[in-house]
Amino acid sequence: MALLITTACINCDMCLPECPNQAIYEGAKIYEIDPQRCTECVGFYESPTCIAVCPIDCIKPDPLHIESKDQLQIKFNSLNLLGN
Repeated sequence: MALLITTACINCDMCLPECPNQAIYEGAKIYEIDPQRCTECVGFYESPTCIAVCPIDCIKPDPLHIESKDQLQIKFNSLNLLGN
């Protein structure tokens, strides 16, 4: 499933440069994750790098965007074939 950043975010800028899919962006109040671009780092790393660098543990699975590893791999392939 895609990830989301909770309102506990302190805008520390740690996660933004870590996202290989450029799914993280600066929202109105906190950083946000585009579920269409988030693959939980499938295709790049063993686990999501944004979660690993978040100092306050505010990045969680998004219950509105449940996806299997296979679906995340398909999304990764699609994003990389289109050059996005």
